[in-house]
Amino acid sequence: MRILLVLLLCLPGWVNAEIYEWQDADGNKHFSDHPVAEAKIVDIKPGYDFYRVKTVYDGDTVELEDGRKIRFLGINTPEVQHRDKLADVGGDEAKRWLTDKLKNTRVRLEIGAEKTDKYGRTLAHLFTENKEHINLKLVESGLASVNIYPSELLYVDELVKAQNQAERAKLGIWGRPEYAAIPVGSLTETGHPGWTRLVGKVVNIHLTRKSIYLEFSDEFEARIESKWLDLFPDVNSYLGKTIEVRGWLNRRAGHLSMLIRHPSAIKEKT
Repeated sequence: MRILLVLLLCLPGWVNAEIYEWQDADGNKHFSDHPVAEAKIVDIKPGYDFYRVKTVYDGDTVELEDGRKIRFLGINTPEVQHRDKLADVGGDEAKRWLTDKLKNTRVRLEIGAEKTDKYGRTLAHLFTENKEHINLKLVESGLASVNIYPSELLYVDELVKAQNQAERAKLGIWGRPEYAAIPVGSLTETGHPGWTRLVGKVVNIHLTRKSIYLEFSDEFEARIESKWLDLFPDVNSYLGKTIEVRGWLNRRAGHLSMLIRHPSAIKEKT
């Protein structure tokens, strides 16, 4: 019967239910969700804690009352102004939305597999006391784009679905000209700052031991690491097709490149 109790306590739906414990004539303990004569109610402690948010840094980073900095998993919001860098379009809007949403409430965390990033921030999904999934709500509102790291696949389907709906409705960043898809042929040597959408035809595909490269031109390619290839459809199916890729540009081997970590960052154009 101990196994029954463990199972009940692991189910979110039982957090607010009453569990009864009693002992038979042989001294064996029993548990049930229904009252039994001479049974006592078990004091159930939920498997998570709630915390106040002390500081909202931007749309996807906060600090809790216990001093931990939290970076939201699965999403990316435009940057706010810091030091000598101006705010990205939509960055202040995302921060304001998050600040208002977290007023007078506490949050619980679902921490990622990696636990922390290279800056020491805790990686997590945030849920309010009203069971609102903050990461998901930001995407639904068009205030954040989906940004998946392959080791963190929790809630991916929900996030991608929400993004597709926000994009079709042109909410938030999806209705702003600053975030419209840029033709690959329009790229200059300096590339494009920040999170970027590029669209073009895949003219060649080549493989190395570590990566698969989707070549759009002599100046630009998208790179998929071989270790994550199982997440993608047959990459050869992209050859000759016009697709959109989403991410951050960097310069390598004399040309521009974009690392694609998850198929949600690729969209076929019709």
